[in-house]
Amino acid sequence: MSTAIRVRFPAGRYHATPWGSHVNEAALEWPPSPWRVLRSLIAVWHRKVNPAEVAEEDLSRLITLLAGELPRYRLPPAVHTHSRHYMPIREGRADKPKLVFDAFARVSPDEELILEWPGLQLQGLDRDRLSLLLRRLGYLGRAESWVEADLLDADRTGEFNCLPAAPSGLATSGEVLDTVFLPAPVGPDEYREWRDTEVAARNLDRSGLGDRDRQLLATLPERLIDSLRLDTSAVRGEGWSRHPGMRFVPYLRPADTFIPQRTARESAGRGRRPTTVRLILRGKPVIPHGIPLPRIEDAIKIGEATRAAAMYQADRLNGPDPADGVVPPVLSGHGMGEDNVHEHAFYLPEDADGDGRIDHVLIHAEAGLSASAVQALAAIERIWLDREQEWRVIFDATGSTARASGHEALWSHPYLQRAVSWESVTPYLHPWYRKKKFGVEDQVRRECRERGLPEPEVERMDAIRVGGRQRRPVHFHRFRTRGRRRAAQPDTRGSFLRLTFPESVPGPLALGFGCHFGLGIFSAV
Repeated sequence: MSTAIRVRFPAGRYHATPWGSHVNEAALEWPPSPWRVLRSLIAVWHRKVNPAEVAEEDLSRLITLLAGELPRYRLPPAVHTHSRHYMPIREGRADKPKLVFDAFARVSPDEELILEWPGLQLQGLDRDRLSLLLRRLGYLGRAESWVEADLLDADRTGEFNCLPAAPSGLATSGEVLDTVFLPAPVGPDEYREWRDTEVAARNLDRSGLGDRDRQLLATLPERLIDSLRLDTSAVRGEGWSRHPGMRFVPYLRPADTFIPQRTARESAGRGRRPTTVRLILRGKPVIPHGIPLPRIEDAIKIGEATRAAAMYQADRLNGPDPADGVVPPVLSGHGMGEDNVHEHAFYLPEDADGDGRIDHVLIHAEAGLSASAVQALAAIERIWLDREQEWRVIFDATGSTARASGHEALWSHPYLQRAVSWESVTPYLHPWYRKKKFGVEDQVRRECRERGLPEPEVERMDAIRVGGRQRRPVHFHRFRTRGRRRAAQPDTRGSFLRLTFPESVPGPLALGFGCHFGLGIFSAV
């Protein structure tokens, strides 16, 4: 038995600079090294996992097991390519343009990279913990390398074409091979022995160490997992040529790994477009007090701010997808064509932990998000309402809502479930003026018909619970702004609703006025 994972690249790109190479050398680490994979899993635990789900000691055990054996790879067809652009670099009092090379592997979104630890059989909770970390892994390598990763059954791995050169090498029939050196962790016992030797040789085990010695000792942690956690700048600042516990392992891969193949290049252009991106909001640290996350009651403000940030980034990036122009229509909603029925982007704020504060924003477009649209969303670093309300943004995940192809971290999202019953998260504002026999319930059913959904039973709710408090529609901001003017709208009061369909329907479900910006959001019950 073995442990295997598969990785897909929805954007068709993989960016990673090899250890010891300058980013402008246009070199590429392929396949992703064991060291990089383990550091990515640790980063996911720090950013996206509640310690109640995976305790720190359980993470340490899992990383120790994975570090105890070298993985082997099944590499998909890929093309080593690059882009070139000029960046302003400050020299003296002026900015000077400098040519920058951005190297990456072009990989079809339909292809899979397989990693297998052939002698490692994870059981029970260890396997569940690894599966959880993989589901929440949003990128591998640089932040542009969006990935979908999950565990794979051992009997579905296929043949491997990139193996360690030692001890057994790669059995081939006259195949021409290249050698590539990948950083990998040493075994936990070997690291412990090496670390004790280094500490003793440098006389760091004595009492009364000076500041310089304490800084050096900090780069020699007792556990291997803590060495994997070390910041690279701190390691190099103490004079290490590599992380403590890192070794370079020769791997043999086919010599034609990066030879362009017609089928790979064509399928990369026709790959499945993701429909959904999830962003994380973080408060901006300010001394002495930090800025709290925005309230869910201000969802429409955050939805509008996220859309504005996405359009700004798309314009700044100058439309890398010629078919989309400068700002992709799927982000702005303009120029989608007369047959567009809410297929452009919804910007849906989310309170994932139930404390009444917006900590994520889900962007969903049924028409699919082009590479330039996803790139613009991933480039968002902050959103703000005014000088005193500004929040950092971190790219979380991208994928398709189709279970066969989507990022698994999105499958269980309450906005994206298939369900019969749905309840309001933010107030529903009817989009047309009320008339006789055309009230709130009639307008909801009309909207559902126009979107190809069955007509639901509609039940009014007086209030909902937000962060442990009862909230009515009046507590929510219910108005859109266009410039300095408030947009005209048929409904200014809003309603909370419970919708019951005759059959399960897929999310996300957002209806009514302002539904693309945070109003009228429903969550699956």
